[in-house]
Amino acid sequence: MTKRATAVCLALGLALVAVVGLPGISAAEERTCRGTLGAITVDNLRVPQNATCKLNGTRVKGTIKVERNATLNARGVRVVGNVQAENAKNVVVTNSSRVGGSVQVKQGGAAAVKSSRITGDIQYDANTRYLKANSNNVGGSIQVVGNSGGAEIFRNVINGNLQCKENRPAPTGGGNVVGGNKEDQCAAF
Repeated sequence: MTKRATAVCLALGLALVAVVGLPGISAAEERTCRGTLGAITVDNLRVPQNATCKLNGTRVKGTIKVERNATLNARGVRVVGNVQAENAKNVVVTNSSRVGGSVQVKQGGAAAVKSSRITGDIQYDANTRYLKANSNNVGGSIQVVGNSGGAEIFRNVINGNLQCKENRPAPTGGGNVVGGNKEDQCAAF
């Protein structure tokens, strides 16, 4: 085979791989959760609008997304990416769960992250019901901003900052070990 023929075959082969893909390699799939999932492994997980999802020992290789008015109750889970909730009804991450990214709950109802390891941040932003962040090991910061249902922040080990502002009522808390700064409404925690 000539050099030119070899180059043409190689180019055609690469084009075929680009169009068809390699066997056994696929894009991450998204699993929709309504009801209960046990100790299985999924790529990404979505809790759809108005649904309730209970996870018991589930492993998520990507991210969990919790949609409008949905509820997530995650116990003993392993999540490689983030737990993201916007306009959710309730988000609970507890029982020695591990999240490789952050837990972000925004413009929703209630949330609780308890007795878990979060590599990134815990962020509660503009929620309307009671929030908890208790007995966690947090690699980043805990940020509680603009919430209106009350919040408690007790006994966390936080490598970054503990930041609370514009919450009404002001959060309660104590016993936190903070590597960075304790700021604003959480300055005494």
